[in-house]
Amino acid sequence: LFLQFSCFCCFQVTGVVLLAVGLWGKLMLGPYMSLVGRGSADAPYVLTATGASIVLFGLFGCLAACRGRPWMLKLYAVLLCLVFLAELIAGISGFVFRHEIKGSFLNTLSDAVLNYNGLDERSLAVDDVQRRLRCCGVLNYTSWFSSVYFPVGGVPTSCCVSLSDCSSTNLRNSSLLPTRVHGQGCYNLVTSFIETNMGIIAGVTFGIAFSQLIGMWLACCLSRLITANQYEMV
Repeated sequence: LFLQFSCFCCFQVTGVVLLAVGLWGKLMLGPYMSLVGRGSADAPYVLTATGASIVLFGLFGCLAACRGRPWMLKLYAVLLCLVFLAELIAGISGFVFRHEIKGSFLNTLSDAVLNYNGLDERSLAVDDVQRRLRCCGVLNYTSWFSSVYFPVGGVPTSCCVSLSDCSSTNLRNSSLLPTRVHGQGCYNLVTSFIETNMGIIAGVTFGIAFSQLIGMWLACCLSRLITANQYEMV
């Protein structure tokens, strides 16, 4: 009983991890969410909801183990099965449709650069990405040449290598830009990071998902053990 109880508590830890990652994604990556597709923008909410569900189900599993109710343990196993299926479907969908996600990001980022005004949410998100990642434009700084902002303000100051060398005149001078702004585009930088870490992300996701299988197996074993003991007592 102590082993099963300890395992239920461990499953709660995985729920807390997912919950923390979801909240971190919402708080820290919030400015970038306007630059990705709708489905990807909902990812922090999905992680938060899944993590909260695992924590609540873990508490229910601990209660079921303490009270020794077979029907509660079976219900706990069913709940874990639902969480496992949801995580498995989400993980497979993210891997299969990763190219569509990259395409959506490319289209959204290109549109944000094209219609940049320095004031709205997507414009501020573009500035934040360029400043943090030290990149400029979609593929490179020339992406800004077709922006509605370029004839007025040139390339945004968030592209600058050094603000002291970025006057408004220099930012509108295409011949000076290669020495004033970052040369790498933001799209390739973001997508290469995703591709590089795809294995780690997939491994952690599926590791947490398959841990639910162990929980289901333990819950079923404990339920059968309690039922057998009850028959022996009768």
